[in-house]
Amino acid sequence: MTSEAIQHATHALELTNIEKRFRKKRNEYADALKRVSLTVERGEVVGILGPNGAGKSTLIRVISTLTLPDAGVVEVFGINAVERPREVQRYINRVSVEASFFKKLSSMENLIFGAKLYGVTDRESRPRIREILESIGFDYKRVNEPMEHLSRGMQQKIALARALLTSPMLMLLDEPTTGLDPRSKKDVQALIRSIRANHESSILLCTHDMGEAEELCDRIGILLAGELIALDTADGLKRQYARAGESPTLEEVFMLATGTSLEDAEFAELREKQDTVKETVAA
Repeated sequence: MTSEAIQHATHALELTNIEKRFRKKRNEYADALKRVSLTVERGEVVGILGPNGAGKSTLIRVISTLTLPDAGVVEVFGINAVERPREVQRYINRVSVEASFFKKLSSMENLIFGAKLYGVTDRESRPRIREILESIGFDYKRVNEPMEHLSRGMQQKIALARALLTSPMLMLLDEPTTGLDPRSKKDVQALIRSIRANHESSILLCTHDMGEAEELCDRIGILLAGELIALDTADGLKRQYARAGESPTLEEVFMLATGTSLEDAEFAELREKQDTVKETVAA
């Protein structure tokens, strides 16, 4: 597919009936994704809201070609991601809750290395790195300090800067603000808004922060136990689950859609994982 064809592709991302199973033990499997279908339009931010263990990270890994789906179709700007993964990788970048770095190296060294993986030379990347870091409020005087000396929030800014260096057309953000202090969280959220406004990127944001989803996303999906059980704008979800003319909060929408609170769903997922570990050890 030519770059011109990609520019005219209607959807940045289209998933059709995606399924993924993982083996728990002999002859027993767990469904991580169950016939998940959704689209992300060009320039749109779509949030996937769900508890830990709902399948959000698996979804991101399938889209980014790190994990093959067992069934279904993944298309990025009209390109089949399973059949042409290397081509798709040129148009996407991924930021996870635990971004990987060479912790003994500096931010600059990590960013230059990341740029080289995408064929960007030192001469091209250095001025771009400074521009991006200054635009996100990173103290440039600390750019040569080892990554292990930086706070979690500063490291997450570096992860987002690394993704921006390649000018991705589709950003996949997997819990990018989890574990951050309130100030760093607000800074990263502001950066996500800036990415959308200034870089013409489409974004899929996986989170369990309802306020974050409502503030940043055009549409929000609710993923529970691998199933996408709802997908609409925040207002649309509230209208859909409104009772007696009262507009529910997004948290109340989640409870009405799933029959449980986010905290209870996370607790249930944790208990299930613990039971699985116990069964595996006993076997």
